[in-house]
Amino acid sequence: MAKLIQEGYTGHLIRATNDDMGDAPGLGTPGSVGEHVLGNEKDNAEVARALGLNRVFDLNYSNHRLSGIQQTKLQCRLIFLFRLLKVDTVFCYDPWAHDEENPDHYVLGHCVEAACWMAGRPHDYPEQLAAGLQVHTVKEKYYYARRPEITRVVDISGAVDKKVEANRMNRAKGPAGEKGSQLKTELAKRGQRLPLLDGDTVSADRAYIKEFILHRDRELGKKYGVEYAEAFHYVGTQPSRLDEYLRQNVVPLR
Repeated sequence: MAKLIQEGYTGHLIRATNDDMGDAPGLGTPGSVGEHVLGNEKDNAEVARALGLNRVFDLNYSNHRLSGIQQTKLQCRLIFLFRLLKVDTVFCYDPWAHDEENPDHYVLGHCVEAACWMAGRPHDYPEQLAAGLQVHTVKEKYYYARRPEITRVVDISGAVDKKVEANRMNRAKGPAGEKGSQLKTELAKRGQRLPLLDGDTVSADRAYIKEFILHRDRELGKKYGVEYAEAFHYVGTQPSRLDEYLRQNVVPLR
């Protein structure tokens, strides 16, 4: 996402659930539902800022409960946003992935998949068109998963610092957050230090993320001759054979 924004995209973040079953940043142990919601809302806003996204849309469904909602309602909300924002490309959980434990991930993936297509159909929710929106089909989908079907590998070396910063902001839900500075503190209590974590707390957190959280990105990059890479199940539009043939062969009337 950060790479596409560097290349000229405009980005938005749509968050389906409010993370009320998650963790609260900085508490170390599970807090109250209210602390989870507020902490993750703040984290989410900071992640969007770090990635350079314009706006955040919080749909505020309850965490781990998407499998019990009326999915057509979520699809309708997504269709509205895809038309309003004229979305060309989405990043989301792979709706067809294996080994996915979290129901929010696969339910949201299926709703996004349906909404990408339905947003381009004039007979779906015509009241949105009457309100001034236009049909708009999402053309590209980058799906990620625990065990992905890989069809595209992207060189993210030039945007890796933004990914580091986004991970650092994701204090509660992410695997990184402030883990580097926390490890540094724990080692100091034992009279030890890790040179990787030297410097202030921010430097320690960033170094920890690059070394441990982005390890898979670095290993994938080595396979393709770049520093860092990400793998996706990519779904995009294929160029029309007719359009290509016309481009190459059409001639003016004489």
